[in-house]
Amino acid sequence: MDLFTHVIFAYLLSFIIWGPAAPQYIAAGALAGGLPDSDILLFPLARRFPALQHRGIVHSVLGVTIIAAVGSLLVPFLPYFGAASTLLYFVAMEIGGLSHLVLDGFTNFAVAPLAPFSQRIIRMDADVAVSLVTIVLTAGTLVVLILEHGTVAFNVWVETAWLLVAIYGGYLVLRGTARWRAGRLAAREGFTEVTPSTNPWSWLLIEEEDTPDRYRIRYRPATLGERQARPARSLEVAKAPARAGPVGSPAEALERSYATARARSRLLGFRHHSGFAVLNGETFEVTWYVLGMSMFGRSVGVAGTIDRNTGELKLRQRFLKLPAGV
Repeated sequence: MDLFTHVIFAYLLSFIIWGPAAPQYIAAGALAGGLPDSDILLFPLARRFPALQHRGIVHSVLGVTIIAAVGSLLVPFLPYFGAASTLLYFVAMEIGGLSHLVLDGFTNFAVAPLAPFSQRIIRMDADVAVSLVTIVLTAGTLVVLILEHGTVAFNVWVETAWLLVAIYGGYLVLRGTARWRAGRLAAREGFTEVTPSTNPWSWLLIEEEDTPDRYRIRYRPATLGERQARPARSLEVAKAPARAGPVGSPAEALERSYATARARSRLLGFRHHSGFAVLNGETFEVTWYVLGMSMFGRSVGVAGTIDRNTGELKLRQRFLKLPAGV
């Protein structure tokens, strides 16, 4: 999830644990809830030390614990926090940091909480990593908290915090329940994976096979409670190296362009994806797009042309407008 949602969630979780009488621990928990995402600042070192890449060692129990240990010694010297129990500061920051891992694992972006000892990941696929719903909710929450700071009675702030706890808790329950229902639907229809969208009621059911020689995918959009299932789409393509020469069909155009498309966009390499090709005059128009990352009818992907006579290929990464039904 986005940074501010992590901070707000850790703030509300800390409020539940510590209560309104211990604002210093609430603030410490909220601070720790956002700190794991500071690993993006380490990107110059990530090429040399891969463990420092985003959602790497800092997004693990070990990383969170180190941050909490150091933070518990430093936060008393920061404005607002003040002198208090170092142990309780550590506990507050540990819980706030762990909440970050839980929220990331709740989405469709994976984390390995036991790294570097184990690379086993957690990923519930119950929400998208960057959701317009949570962004709007978090923005509204920040505005409310800022407007209330120092301007309302103490009991009003407490009631506001409990109301926000109910809203965020209800959202997580809604997402979790919808994910469970989508999983049952996928199992009934023979799909193996479920990908969420910003809308809790809209999901993507997926069956994918990615081998060194071939890539195969079958998928369909699903709306929970739908009366009639939308037809599934499928694609199977050989991972053949690009070559010159005449292109005889849309299927061959996809095959010829696949390796180059994967090289053009890293997202195609580690996200579910599909593609299509259509003949337009003397060229095939080829489109490869990432599934589950669409917005306003557009998706991240690669598009271009391949000459049907020479096989000359021209592709570039784009934010694509997809045809209806894709």
